Amino acid sequence: MSHHPIVHIEISAKDHAEAGEFYASVFGWKLKAFPEMNYTTFDPGEGVGGGFNPVTDDNPAGMVTVYINTDDLEDTLGKIKAAGGEVILASHDIPTVGTMAIFRDPTGNQLALLKPLPMAEGMD
Repeated sequence: MSHHPIVHIEISAKDHAEAGEFYASVFGWKLKAFPEMNYTTFDPGEGVGGGFNPVTDDNPAGMVTVYINTDDLEDTLGKIKAAGGEVILASHDIPTVGTMAIFRDPTGNQLALLKPLPMAEGMD
């Protein structure tokens, strides 16, 4: 069976730069802004990193999305459906990151899957 660790966490933020500065000042997290994507990532130094997702109707303030790694996204989505889950956002590519999809478990929790792109040769 494949390993499925948590690999990314997104925290909703009305202003991702302001949210990032809050967490950086309180916890010392390192930030990286992606203005073209309206997104800021955080690196806590240890553990799982993530980013600040813009608040929308589908992504309200207070929502936290956990991303679970998978090496076979379509197979995992099939297992989710067979177990009573629902695919909310079909698989799609994120440039330079990989392929993702969003699902809801039978109790209503929304999570995401991520199949990362393979690391470039020689990169650690």
